[in-house]
Amino acid sequence: MTELSLRLAVTFAQILAEMTIVIITVATMTYFERKVLAWMQDRMGPMEVGPYGLLQPVADGIKLFFKEDIVPAGANKAMFALAPMLTMVVAMIGFAVIPFGPNITLDIYGVTIKPFVVADINIGVLYILAIASIGAYGIILGGWASNSKYSLLGGLRAAAQVISYELNVGLALVGVLLLAGTLSLVQITEAQAGGFWHWFIWGGRPDGFFPIHTQIFAFVVFIISAVAETNRIPFDLPEAESELVAGFFTEYSGMRFAFFVSAEYANMTLVSCVASALFLGGWNAPYPGTIFEYIGLEQLAWVEHIAWFAAKVYFFLFLFIWIRATLPRLRYDQLMRFGWKVMLPIALANIIITSITLYFFPRG
Repeated sequence: MTELSLRLAVTFAQILAEMTIVIITVATMTYFERKVLAWMQDRMGPMEVGPYGLLQPVADGIKLFFKEDIVPAGANKAMFALAPMLTMVVAMIGFAVIPFGPNITLDIYGVTIKPFVVADINIGVLYILAIASIGAYGIILGGWASNSKYSLLGGLRAAAQVISYELNVGLALVGVLLLAGTLSLVQITEAQAGGFWHWFIWGGRPDGFFPIHTQIFAFVVFIISAVAETNRIPFDLPEAESELVAGFFTEYSGMRFAFFVSAEYANMTLVSCVASALFLGGWNAPYPGTIFEYIGLEQLAWVEHIAWFAAKVYFFLFLFIWIRATLPRLRYDQLMRFGWKVMLPIALANIIITSITLYFFPRG
């Protein structure tokens, strides 16, 4: 086997493993969300399929796979079919630059690979923002191609919402980029090693504990804007059931409907990974080093790193569910006003303050 074919095989194996993890997470989230919402509302949730309803995602998948795929008579059939696939593919390829574990390298028959990140590119954050903007096209296409008033209104709402809140997402990340001095998600995560006081949410300097460069306001702006970007309650105006039936995917059924729903959960997971990497230290533990290193098992430290990253991601996913169970849906004028008159000024002020503090107090 040549070096090129071996590298291609290893890369394909990495992509396959990563996609498998994401798909399993998405399927788990469909069950986890229904169960947590039920507990918060004093209900039982799924209980019929398997013990405690654990096989409910499998039953839902089988049901959607065998459901009839209905295409409205007046729909643009090509765009109608393309929209859910575009949304799903874009949601999945964003994970290519996410570092799931430490930045270690392995040598396999002369081929050097990084097992926990598919592509460590020096514009990783820019790549994420670009991919997120493309995902909106699938929603807009789905709303327009359905030839339904409800779907079209949902698509138009999604377009306006993405434009409004994607700007805030990008601006919220500028402070972190100023502190890290790089756009690589791997290098940003490595810059936060050494304990939770080095995480960018606190902004502590490497030579001291005083959080002079804190990004707590940027973190809040990012989380709120990420909820809006993923069309989740209280920002689910593009699919508001009480107004638009189901919004942009009103006319979809079967696997095409499943693609839209899966893309929503995949986007939730993606923004959770980004928030973990940029603000909460990614795979880094909240204390220096790892427990495995303290007990003399340095070769297993990567297990603890992955566990910490997964814990942070699932914390954010739980936060999505908690917000859904707690807050009512905003009116559309409130949604726009909040994005442009509250979130945007806070994000801009954070950039200015971070720039000034970095000028007078460099991170070293």
